[in-house]
Amino acid sequence: MAVNTRRVKSVEDSIRDTDEPEHRLKKNLSGLDLTVFGVGVIIGTGIFVLTGIVARDQAGPAVAISFVIAGVVCGLAAICYAEFASTVPVAGSAYTFSYATFGEFVAWIIGWDLVLELALGAATVSVGWSGYLNQLLDDIGTPLPSSIAGETATINIPAIFVALLMTGVLILGIKLSSRVTAIIVAIKLVVVLLVIVVGFFLTKAENYTPFVPPAQPAAAGEDSWLHTPLISVLTGFSPGTYGWGGVLAGAAIVFFAFIGFDIVATAAEETRNPKRDMPRGILGSLAICTALYVAVSLVVVGMQNYTELSATAPLAGAFSANGWPVFSSLISLGALAGLTSVVMILMLGQSRVLFAMSRDHLLPPALAKVHPRYGTPYRITIATGVVVALLAGFVPLTALAELVNIGTLFAFFLVSIGVWVLRRTRPDLHRTFRVPWVPVLPIVSALASLWLMANLPADTWLRFFVWMALGIGMYFVYGRSRSRMASGERRPAGQA
Repeated sequence: MAVNTRRVKSVEDSIRDTDEPEHRLKKNLSGLDLTVFGVGVIIGTGIFVLTGIVARDQAGPAVAISFVIAGVVCGLAAICYAEFASTVPVAGSAYTFSYATFGEFVAWIIGWDLVLELALGAATVSVGWSGYLNQLLDDIGTPLPSSIAGETATINIPAIFVALLMTGVLILGIKLSSRVTAIIVAIKLVVVLLVIVVGFFLTKAENYTPFVPPAQPAAAGEDSWLHTPLISVLTGFSPGTYGWGGVLAGAAIVFFAFIGFDIVATAAEETRNPKRDMPRGILGSLAICTALYVAVSLVVVGMQNYTELSATAPLAGAFSANGWPVFSSLISLGALAGLTSVVMILMLGQSRVLFAMSRDHLLPPALAKVHPRYGTPYRITIATGVVVALLAGFVPLTALAELVNIGTLFAFFLVSIGVWVLRRTRPDLHRTFRVPWVPVLPIVSALASLWLMANLPADTWLRFFVWMALGIGMYFVYGRSRSRMASGERRPAGQA
C-alpha cells in the first residue's frame, strides 16, 4: 500500500509530544541564556579571519558594508525563525517547522540537510580549534607535532578531545551547558572588545580611502567550471573585484561568519518561556554580533591598508604591523575560546534535531530516550559526539566546509517560505511574535538565501545533491514506513 509522504504533523501534536515522560526535556533556559548561546555560536573564526580576506580581495574598507548586508539577510531569516520558534516551541528547529507546514518528506529532507550544517560544522570547527591551540602553544614554545594537531594531522588528537569534552558537558545538562557557554562567551567578548578599543587608537584616516575601491575586472583564472560560482556558470557573467560588485560578493562570503543563530531555535523545548524568550534570544544575539563584526572590520582596515592584510590572521597581523605583537597570542586565546563554544552549541543543535526525528520514529526511537537525572537526550548526544570526534580526528574536511553553508541557506529558504504557508493553513494559531509584511518579507528572505546559495561553487551544489539523494534513499528504506504518522499513532493534520 502506498504511503503518503505529504502527511503534515499538526502543531498541537508536536507540542503534545514534548509532555511524554520518556521524552520530556528540562526547561531551564531564559532569554539571556538563549542570547548567550547565540553569541557563543556566531562569534567564531569569522570575526578573526574573514574580515581580512574579504577586505583584501573583495570589498576593501567597505567590508563593513558587506557585514551589514549579510546581517540584514540573516536578520530577515531570523525574524521568520522567531515566529516559528515562539509558535511551535519544540526541539528540532527547521525540521519541526517543516513537518508542520510542508509535511513529513520535506521535514526529513531538512533534518538530513541540517546534518551538513551542524555535525559537519562541529567537526570542521573542532579541527580549527586544534589549529589555534597549537598556534597558542607555539607562541609559548611548546607546539604539538603536526602529525597529531592541525588540519594536516594524521590523527587530530586535540580535535577529538574537544568534541568528546563538549559531549560530556552536553550530557550533564542544558543549564551546565549554558553556564559553560556564558564563561567562554565572556572571555571572547572581552578579547573582541579589547581589540576594538585598542585598535581604534591605532587607526589611520588614510587607510579608509578609497572606502569603496574602484571596480577591477576579474583576473584570468585557471579553475574549472566546478570551482566557479553557480550563478557564473548559469549566466556566463564573471564578476570582478572591488566596487559595489565586490561589496555584494563580499557579503556572500562574510555571511558564513553569521552561521549559527538558527541553532537558538533548537533549544525552544528547553526554554522556560519560549513564546517571549525565543524572539529575544534569536534577534538579540544576531544584533550583538552584527555590531561587533562591523566594529572589528572598521578597526582592522583602519589599522593597516587593506591590500596588506594577512589572509590567515588579519587582526594579529595588523597589530604586529603597528608594533603590538603581544596581541597575536591574545587573539589566539580569544579564537580558542570562541571555537570551544561553537563546537558545543553546534553539537547541541545537532543532537536536538536528531532527538526530534527519533521521537517521530523517522530514526530509531530508542535514540530519543532522555536521561532520568540530567534531562538530556544522552543517547543521541553520545552518538553525535562520537561521529563528530571521528570526523574531526580522521577526515580532512577543508574541501567539504562549504557544504555547511549551503545546508544552512537551504534551511533559511524553507523556514522563510514556511512562515507564509503556516499563516495560510493555520491562521487560527496564537502567535506572540509575528513576522511583519507577510508575504513580502518571507519571500524577500527566501530569495536572498537563494542568491547567496547561487554564489557558492558548482561542485558544492553537486555534493549537496549527492547528499540529498542519499538522504532520500534512507527515508524510503527506513523512515517512511516506521514513522509515527505511518503507524497511525499520529494522524495527519486535518484528519479526524
